[in-house]
Amino acid sequence: MSQYDLKSLKLPKLTGQSLKLFAAAAESPTLQGALLPSLLENGGIPFLRQLLITEPPTYYPKATPLKEYRREEFKPSKDGKPAGLPFNTMMDYAKAYRNGSTTPLAVAEKILAAIRASETADADLKLFIAVYKEDVLAQAKASTERFAKKKPLSLLDGVPVAVKDEVDMLPYPTTVGTRFLGNKPAAKDAEVVARLRAAGALLVGKTNMHEIGINPNAYNDAFGAVRNPYDPACDPGGSSSGSAASVAAGIVPAAIGADGGGSIRIPASLCGIVGLKATFGRISENGAAPLCWSVGHLGPLTASVEDTAMVYSVIAGEDATEPNTLGQPPVTVLDWDKADLKGLTAGIYSEWFEHADPEVVRINLELVEKLKKRGLIVKEITIPELNATRVAHAVTILSEMAVCMRKHSGSRKQQGAAVRLTLVIGEVLSAMDYLQAQRMRTRAMANFNKVLSEVDMILTPATARTSQPVPAGGYTDGWSDLSLDTEMMRFIIPGNLLGLPAISFPSGYDSRGMPVGMQAIGRHWEEHVLLRVAYNAEKEVQRQLPRQYYGKQVAP
Repeated sequence: MSQYDLKSLKLPKLTGQSLKLFAAAAESPTLQGALLPSLLENGGIPFLRQLLITEPPTYYPKATPLKEYRREEFKPSKDGKPAGLPFNTMMDYAKAYRNGSTTPLAVAEKILAAIRASETADADLKLFIAVYKEDVLAQAKASTERFAKKKPLSLLDGVPVAVKDEVDMLPYPTTVGTRFLGNKPAAKDAEVVARLRAAGALLVGKTNMHEIGINPNAYNDAFGAVRNPYDPACDPGGSSSGSAASVAAGIVPAAIGADGGGSIRIPASLCGIVGLKATFGRISENGAAPLCWSVGHLGPLTASVEDTAMVYSVIAGEDATEPNTLGQPPVTVLDWDKADLKGLTAGIYSEWFEHADPEVVRINLELVEKLKKRGLIVKEITIPELNATRVAHAVTILSEMAVCMRKHSGSRKQQGAAVRLTLVIGEVLSAMDYLQAQRMRTRAMANFNKVLSEVDMILTPATARTSQPVPAGGYTDGWSDLSLDTEMMRFIIPGNLLGLPAISFPSGYDSRGMPVGMQAIGRHWEEHVLLRVAYNAEKEVQRQLPRQYYGKQVAP
């Protein structure tokens, strides 16, 4: 029996001037020696260094398919829109265009107005870094003309989609949430954006994000902090903050995010929507900022599971220019909307599952019971060395991000204090630390693959806590809260380090009315199984609109 070894941390929060002073001290060669050992100790780095690991390193978590899969194209749900879903969905738009109740051009004008409204409200949500009105209207006009000729390109034609400003999209620059990147427009669309554009999607702008995506909160020193539509005093999570919040606020039914350490699934959970991080290599990274190449994933954040399945089916698949995507099995969404879970088994590691706020645990366990009534078999499991897996991920992502940003070291003072502090930690890690982490990756892949040979998925809460209030002064000066970061990231790390597909979906709301999320982690290449469990969960959860909601572009 393995011993559960993850711990909660109780470290001080840093905000405002204290954060700036601490970051400056950590950057100082004369003070680093006094400050960094405690930071590395709290991060578990000495623990990882001392582990005896005999496995060879795994630098990319690529997985060989263990069975045959057949391609299955997306088809809309046979059951229609769930009764408990008040959000506008992509199918609402698709149906409205086809029944003539509105046009993409009319929708585009309403979206532009909704974005303005979200920026002038008492609590500016700061969802977007850039929206080019003329480009949006030109796309919408072209889509409207296609519908007039009864020649839409696909179900996505004219459907609004936003894109995280970590991903190239014409005619925008890609700032990656910084003051100094993105001095000129991208040369071409990222592969994911190109596929959406080819399907006719209405690309409405670049969403705000945590600067370079290095922390799981929504602060951005250059463009302002994104606010949670459910409570603008609370953090929506990061780093795909604007993408998640723009969907939750009803501006768009879908957005593209990026996930190197939970950056799709954490904000999806905190904003009460669906977020999918697919298998490593399933979705092309071509055209995404090269921040963390061995743990990074692009993927959809959407209002519904059907929307996730639709976007996933468009953007997934081989890309001849992206080697990590080659050799994958056919993309399938087989049985994504099968309204039962018969024949599927989920594993729950109780000590891990219950290492969360009691209210989060209770709400998720209640949903598990409902899924069991839909035929899901639940089996108790154990997973060894979760803490070593956590530290290996931290070493990997911080090392890779520090290396990627090294060529921009001359612009360091233009970055937020929390970003600078995190980069310092990445910079002091050694080649031996990185190699040790990759050897631990090999062992952890074996640990999880063994468990997943016995169950179809692993269920956890998506985050250990719901969206929390931003510390005083945090909206203007930023904050660093490593204890809370650990709570938000507790369950998401295996998906990134091991390349396993994982989905976050709503499971309910806490006593403050803030969303609670559940996560399902699956076998490599079996995103369709995760969509099926999320679809069944969606039928059991009565969704609630946020306090700030602007989804009046089409009738829900």
